[in-house]
Amino acid sequence: MKQEAARKEAEALKRRQEEEARRKAEEESRRQLEKVRELAEKNGERWSAEKETVGDMQENTDYHVTTSQYAREAEDEADLHEEGARRRSTKANKRKMSSRDDNQERDARPRGGKAGRKGRINKPMSMQHGFDKTAVVAKADVVVGETIIVSELAQKMSVKATEVIKVMMKMGAMATINQVIDQETAQLVAEEMGHKVVLRKENELEEAILSDRDDKFDEVSRAPVVTIMGHVDHGKTSTLDYIRRTHVASGEAGGITQHIGAYHVETPNGMITFLDTPGHAAFTAMRARGAQATDIVVLVVAADDGVMPQTVEAIQHAKAAGVPLIVAVNKIDKDTANPDNVKNELAQYNVMPEEWGGENMFVHISAKQGTNIEGLLEAILLQAEVLELKAVKQGMASGVVIESRLDKGRGPVATVLVQSGTLRKGDIVLCGQEYGRVRAMRDEVGNEVEEAGPSIPVEILGLSGVPAAGDEATVVRDERKAREVANYRAGKFREVKLARQQKSKLENMFSNMTAGDVAELNIVLKADVQGSVEAIADSLRKLSTEEVKVNIVGSGVGGITETDVVLAAASNAIVVGFNVRADASARRTIEAENIDLRYYSIIYQLIDEVKQAMSGMLSPEFKQEIIGLAEVRDVFKSPKLGAIAGCMVTEGVIKRNAPIRVLRDNVVIYEGELESLRRFKDDVAEVKNGYECGIGVKNYNDVRVGDQIEVFETIEIQRTID
Repeated sequence: MKQEAARKEAEALKRRQEEEARRKAEEESRRQLEKVRELAEKNGERWSAEKETVGDMQENTDYHVTTSQYAREAEDEADLHEEGARRRSTKANKRKMSSRDDNQERDARPRGGKAGRKGRINKPMSMQHGFDKTAVVAKADVVVGETIIVSELAQKMSVKATEVIKVMMKMGAMATINQVIDQETAQLVAEEMGHKVVLRKENELEEAILSDRDDKFDEVSRAPVVTIMGHVDHGKTSTLDYIRRTHVASGEAGGITQHIGAYHVETPNGMITFLDTPGHAAFTAMRARGAQATDIVVLVVAADDGVMPQTVEAIQHAKAAGVPLIVAVNKIDKDTANPDNVKNELAQYNVMPEEWGGENMFVHISAKQGTNIEGLLEAILLQAEVLELKAVKQGMASGVVIESRLDKGRGPVATVLVQSGTLRKGDIVLCGQEYGRVRAMRDEVGNEVEEAGPSIPVEILGLSGVPAAGDEATVVRDERKAREVANYRAGKFREVKLARQQKSKLENMFSNMTAGDVAELNIVLKADVQGSVEAIADSLRKLSTEEVKVNIVGSGVGGITETDVVLAAASNAIVVGFNVRADASARRTIEAENIDLRYYSIIYQLIDEVKQAMSGMLSPEFKQEIIGLAEVRDVFKSPKLGAIAGCMVTEGVIKRNAPIRVLRDNVVIYEGELESLRRFKDDVAEVKNGYECGIGVKNYNDVRVGDQIEVFETIEIQRTID
């Protein structure tokens, strides 16, 4: 009975404790609710005002990357398009989240209407946690343009700039708070700090005006664009010269076509456009660009010379561009001609004639006598028929800049190969970083033309500057917008170039600190056309070694001006002119400043002389040459000189005061110099092979019978650039 009473008393006590706990919890909830209500009444007005301010700030915040009206309009249009796609995906996600929340709420309801097992109090839904683990702070996406300042990147990631600099230092790059870094570096830094990076093209206006075209026209057949390639002096220009019935080949320096020329010729069976690329290896960039603009490659190979290095290079370019190859075996009129040998050599590079089961047409010609040139043209037109070349003839034109130069009387001149549409006089053209209205158009003969269709090359005048060869030329509608895109491209090109230069400097900083001084050969380069500038600069940079670096401090198209000479004087550079000359003011400055000025018209000489200049800047190499060897036959002790080795000269000559090595069992055990050299009792300057002598080694007394004494000289070797 007592146990039953005690149990009931314990249960009653437990119930009272639970009721007391429940009452206290409810009182605490009421008290907290009252506090919240008071706080809301007290701060309600302030919160409303702050909310309105934030809303105004969000409305007034300028998210544009650019400041121009046209560029902002293009950005807004792109953002609206992107926002629409994002909103559609967000609605779908919300529906999924809503259905998932309903399921969770249904699962959380108490089943059977009971309060829970053993009288446990169920917390109201408002007091239950909506998550099972600690929430991770979401990091915002970082939008990065083509370049960005370190401080701006830090601001976008909501961290201090010093944190960004620390991360860059860990990655091996030194940076300052105001430094411009390139897109790749910014992406690595942001991802290292846990942010997702969104790479953005900053110029939406560029995409907008380039996509605004009238392309709703049918395609028609167009003429093939043919590039003639081959080794120097194998007859490329002579072949083209015969086709055009002109005399260009005879006036060229060193047998090299110095510029990329574009010509179209009419044949009885149709029109063909030819691009003539130089044959020298240094013009790799020009030849590669020619191959990209072409439909068919004609490879000229001399029947008496066979496959040469530039021939192989031309084959590689044609294959890389994915264009068919026609082989013109030239100089078949010579007695030493061997066309079959040419076929065998080309077969090693997978260029197989059709009669051997291959895909390449072989045509035997003689450019000098005009033999079978018509057969070559027929082969080109036959190949073009197979390719079914088509282009839109009407509408706004687009093409590629084949060559450009600065003409003294006419200003910037660009040779443009039209690839689609029709280019007309008066059109607004955007060429890379340049733009302008076409003031005049000339064909390759120099005649004025009003329009040019697909596959027609023309010289155009009216651009704001000299475009780079290889730039895309596009007709646009609005000149103001074209100017803005060109200016943006020029500014961005400088920014990106600066950021990349800075990046390479940062990457090489530590190695430069540990390395010794590197000699630099600074060059200011001027040439007559843009293609020559690029090709020569590329060739000169390839001459750089670990010890001597070629640095192109300035380059450009046109004559050498006083500005170029001042730049050369400031940077201790030599001035190189390729087919250009210095004006009067530049010559006066050259004489006053004693600048090294060099003119060239043949690229072989230019490269050879730069190599010689670099060889003179190399630190000399020292080589040790063994001049004599003596064998120790006996050892004597001298109170003045210590150990004296009685030796027999077995090779060469032993000279006094020369550096020596003591060898024991063919292992060097000491290196020093001779202190005394005697023959009998006389001091001598040298002892020749086959004679005995006494040798005293300076500061060394452990000479033994059987040792060898090796005498050597250190000679200086003048080094050259390979």
